[in-house]
Amino acid sequence: MSISRGQEVRMAEKHSARPRALSVRLLLLAVLLLMVFVLAVSSLLRGSARINSLQFDTDSSERRGNFLVKGKPAAPSQSQFPSFVSSEDEAPRPRTTTMKKKIVEKVDVESGPYHDWQHFALDFQEMLRNFKVYVYPDAFANQSYSESSQFAPIFLPHPDPFHPRRGNYFSEHMFKLALLGSSIITPHPEEAHLFFLPFSINLLRNDPRVHSEASISEFVTRYITRIRRQFPLWNASAGADHFYVYCHSVGREVASGLRDLLNNAIQVTCSSSYFQRCYVTHKDVAFPQVWPRLHEEVLTPPDARHKLVFFSGRIQNSVIRQELITLWENDSDMDVFSGSPPYPYEEGFRRSKYCLHVKGYEVNTARVSDAIHYGCVPVIISNHYELPFANILDWSKFSVIINHGEISLTKQRLLSIPRRKYLNMFHNLRRVRRHFLWHETPRGFDSFHMTAYQLWLRRSIHRLRLPH
Repeated sequence: MSISRGQEVRMAEKHSARPRALSVRLLLLAVLLLMVFVLAVSSLLRGSARINSLQFDTDSSERRGNFLVKGKPAAPSQSQFPSFVSSEDEAPRPRTTTMKKKIVEKVDVESGPYHDWQHFALDFQEMLRNFKVYVYPDAFANQSYSESSQFAPIFLPHPDPFHPRRGNYFSEHMFKLALLGSSIITPHPEEAHLFFLPFSINLLRNDPRVHSEASISEFVTRYITRIRRQFPLWNASAGADHFYVYCHSVGREVASGLRDLLNNAIQVTCSSSYFQRCYVTHKDVAFPQVWPRLHEEVLTPPDARHKLVFFSGRIQNSVIRQELITLWENDSDMDVFSGSPPYPYEEGFRRSKYCLHVKGYEVNTARVSDAIHYGCVPVIISNHYELPFANILDWSKFSVIINHGEISLTKQRLLSIPRRKYLNMFHNLRRVRRHFLWHETPRGFDSFHMTAYQLWLRRSIHRLRLPH
């Protein structure tokens, strides 16, 4: 069949139109892909700018000390090293949802000497808002009951806790003084999470009427018997929501005459050895033993510390200390002395990189807080010692822990620590100093609030509802 000329032209035009249509479609697809690419790049740039803005806002807010509690400046960002006592000691104000989002989106937050700073700081805020402690009336002047009025000083705050004779028992007296001056106490027992038994083991020990361990135990038993009779508080929990505070080693014997006090009540104690039969870890609280000091210490920088080690102390009551003296007394790199050093005691901490805390009669001494105060990295040679605030502070970041059986390797261990690691420990030590300070009016993350936080964690026990 023949095809006319007109049909041939129409067929040719039809076939030539197909490539043109395909080209148009490809061009439209390319334009569409280009638009998608431009939108994606634009979105990415806006997201990056937003992240940078969040990081800048969070950092600058923390640098300004923008976290407040009761109108006071508070803890700095974790990228800073706090000074001894300043606005950095104050607690952060409760964070809003926006602030929490900024913190979550901020990357590479340095936890420093803490296990989990952000979790702790948020829970700490909840404690400040909600925690309440009822103090029995004997702790207040003119409120002692007739049965205990002749022993009123045993219950009242010490009038001069900074007196040098208070020494190792300073923390015991400062806790009571700080508690009574804090916002944590409540006059309404029905509001309280915990109840404070305000007797002082240190003052009982120094009172000739009740000096012996047996007499102290009998005194405390009579006191608990009286408050059980006059108040419904103890019987509601068999004493499980009550606590008492001490730093004298005889304190653990006070509960021997009363089973509920021994098994249920919370001990807040400097003698926090989980090897001792009367200390129950997770129920009881490890308490920092701090020596009274009125002034801050300007730290000697690391490069000006020319001695490797410092230790000075009695050795008669400690086989471990005797071994230490035998090994290192004549080592020129280590200032190790039996008894007092030939120079001021504090100078040993200032001139040394590492300071030894070696078990004596008890696992604890004030040497740990002494070392922290003077910026000397603590070397802890004291088996079974539950260190204060160990659930918050990562002690491996600012101290060295050595087993009794490895004391002969002490110098080798310390010399093997790289300089960079030592400097990190030194800077972390600066950051934890605020936790080993006492103030008559509690301040931020000081010893009082850190101890109160440990009690806050132990508040959730089962007890009967108190009658109104």
